[in-house]
Amino acid sequence: MAEAVRIAPTLQAPTWVIADIQTGARGRRGRAWQSPPGNFAATLIYRPNCTPQQASLRSFMAAVALFEALAMYIDRTKLSLKWPNDVLLNGGKIAGILLETSGQGPYVDWLSVGIGVNLAAVPDDVRDAAFAPVSLRGEGGPEVTPGDFLVRLANDYATQEAKLWEFDFDIIRSDWLRHAARLGEVITARTSREEITGTFDTIDTDGNLILTTPEGRKVIPAADIYF
Repeated sequence: MAEAVRIAPTLQAPTWVIADIQTGARGRRGRAWQSPPGNFAATLIYRPNCTPQQASLRSFMAAVALFEALAMYIDRTKLSLKWPNDVLLNGGKIAGILLETSGQGPYVDWLSVGIGVNLAAVPDDVRDAAFAPVSLRGEGGPEVTPGDFLVRLANDYATQEAKLWEFDFDIIRSDWLRHAARLGEVITARTSREEITGTFDTIDTDGNLILTTPEGRKVIPAADIYF
């Protein structure tokens, strides 16, 4: 993602930047992210011609594209999407998504969509994770090179972007919910201020998590999810 931002001023079209090895990988909220050799680490950077709020909704679009790309290599019923930005395989975390934007005006100048996928191996020294990391290979999938996976993912992402422009966020939201982990079940959302447990009802048109709790309906814009 750092390299994508560095070269952004020179780009004329949407561009994928892929890393064989990362020395400064990072995850959501500044967390450490490891990417062993053979795993996928890439960033798409482009001008989406949209507001920051509209740009944030592309995390769901990226998740659907990532789901469809992975479903080409393993039984799709074993995959699910965890709000807001993870992909699970057999209940373990196989992939994560990180979005960053730049620009001060009403529209973003650039959107960076960083994606990491455990294709070949799980990271070392990951302890006490709420969702233990898993790999495509380790869960019975085929050997897939990062380059081959990029071709598949880039096509699926372009398809989802076209659907977003043609049909708006409603179709992306519908597709995401179809694959959502624990939809209709009790989950826990841990924010910076509190922990909320309730039934996962839906996501709204702004991408917020909606939980039904004994105290009523809760709208949660950001949280870590546990179940």
